[in-house]
Amino acid sequence: MTTAPLLPLEHFFDNPERAAARVSPDGQTISFVAPRDGVLNVWVRPRAGGPERPITDDRNRGVRSYFWSRDGRYVLFVQDSGGDENYHVYAVDPRSPDLVRDLTPLAGIRAGIVAAPQATPHQILVSINLRDPSVFDVYAVNLASGRRTLVAENPGNVVGWHADRLGRVRAARAQTPAGDFAILVRDGASGPFRQVAEYANEDNGYIAGFTPDGQALWLASARGADLMRLVELDPTTGQERVIDADDEADLAGPVVSDKTGELLAAAYLRDRLVVHSFDARFRADWEAVGTLHHGDPGISGQDAEEATWIVSFDDDRDPGATFLFDRTTSQSQFLYRSRPWLDPATLAPMTPVAITSRDGLVLHSYLTLPLDTDGTHLPMVLFVHGGPWARDAWGYDPTVQFLANRGYAVLQINYRGSTGFGKRFMHAAEREFAGKMHDDLIDGVRWAIAQGIADPARVGIYGGSYGGYAALVGVTFTPEVFAAAVSYVGPSSLVTLTRSFPAYWRPMLASTWFRYVGDPEDPNDLADMERRSPLNRVDTITTPLLVIQGANDPRVTKQESDQIVAALRERGVPVEYICKDDEGHGFVKPENRMDAFGAIEQFFARHLGGRATPVR
Repeated sequence: MTTAPLLPLEHFFDNPERAAARVSPDGQTISFVAPRDGVLNVWVRPRAGGPERPITDDRNRGVRSYFWSRDGRYVLFVQDSGGDENYHVYAVDPRSPDLVRDLTPLAGIRAGIVAAPQATPHQILVSINLRDPSVFDVYAVNLASGRRTLVAENPGNVVGWHADRLGRVRAARAQTPAGDFAILVRDGASGPFRQVAEYANEDNGYIAGFTPDGQALWLASARGADLMRLVELDPTTGQERVIDADDEADLAGPVVSDKTGELLAAAYLRDRLVVHSFDARFRADWEAVGTLHHGDPGISGQDAEEATWIVSFDDDRDPGATFLFDRTTSQSQFLYRSRPWLDPATLAPMTPVAITSRDGLVLHSYLTLPLDTDGTHLPMVLFVHGGPWARDAWGYDPTVQFLANRGYAVLQINYRGSTGFGKRFMHAAEREFAGKMHDDLIDGVRWAIAQGIADPARVGIYGGSYGGYAALVGVTFTPEVFAAAVSYVGPSSLVTLTRSFPAYWRPMLASTWFRYVGDPEDPNDLADMERRSPLNRVDTITTPLLVIQGANDPRVTKQESDQIVAALRERGVPVEYICKDDEGHGFVKPENRMDAFGAIEQFFARHLGGRATPVR
């Protein structure tokens, strides 16, 4: 067992001291989020130094992300109510702090920011499902008056809108009836869109933006290859020209100059971040910032002239170290560490490992071992990522560090269906919920046992969303493997889950959920989905189980947790259940996070034998 100091829960799950730094377009003001009376809000200070002052006064869920308007007059952010994901767009003028305006004051809608073009600094483009709850039209919204003007109407199949550098909505990505993707383009700010290309579902065809002259598109495409590459699409011919590719990972995204529209670099996420630079100045500056700190750098903000970068580092043992980098002088200024109370020496390194599945797939995974142990015969938690169309990555993770500090080995597996590893790996997950996707997790556990890392009698499973489903699958399909399980906003029935999806998900289901999991309105699919639903196998549950849920979750509704807890209690099987009335798909409020992880800490300590804070 580790002898490292037992760190307080608050060190991992309370609000950061500060985070999300940005710089105003004129480069003269630094902004960041920090607690105001215990709730995260936006603060500003002069770049040259001076007093810091808050400009928002949220008293509930806090402001966690934001950006500056192009004219520098406003700070913009989105916020929902109680975790319901019905986001509205808000604006605040730093010269009139606390006077926050809702730019989308409409009942029952969900809004999202499409673009904030430099060419139209006094307005932004916003998607709103006002006309039809299932589809999003695009409106130009004046930042001063809030006036909305419809600029693109969704015919019903568009799942993504894109504007050119002049602020004109000229491209869209639509879903075909077969679940593939069509690229639509028009020549001006109005008029009909025409289809210029079609991509098979596995080939992606995700639009990354327009070229500087607005005559072509940059896309992420796996057409003719396994890995997604950066390509240029000619809207006239529908032909691709490959610009860049990596031999190990899918394209994560291009780096484009906000000022000129030129392509500067392309990013790829292997076990760690890899950046291919195309621009000499960008390459030199990127190499310079890479020397500032241990970890993987990211440009989280810059001024309009791109002379100043805000650089934040992702590091497995030091979250959010942030610097101001002056590109004209190559001088840097340290701004903050997000959680200065965390000493990196007390945290555990995260190590990439490769595990081979029983059918030969390479599962890129991460292993974190508690400090001051020999790394053998440890209690272990299999921490399963959500999505499932997401991935685990190297860097600071509060849950990983919390579990390692409590004495657990932590294994994170990028099971088939995880993104970033090529289309064959992605599509190997089709119709494999509770099948080969779960086999990958079990193969990872067996690997850790065979390596002598994990004590086979003390293996737990924990995850959120799909990870919560995986935990429930673990205790219903392979109960002999796990000594404890925690499902956090996890679906218990694939059928009731699918039937409860928000209306705005429906245009996307053919290319995602129906293809990978099934359509419950199809009798054959329904039977298969029932077979893969933990709710229908509750009689096999013998493993101690903790269920955590947000009452307002629109993705995995409260019914999913309620029904499996009720089924277990009806059988007289003990199950612990935490449900927070003011949360959604994941807990935002620090006090709720502390309650949840406090319960997880005690639960795993009882059943796996790790350390726990003494109960008062």
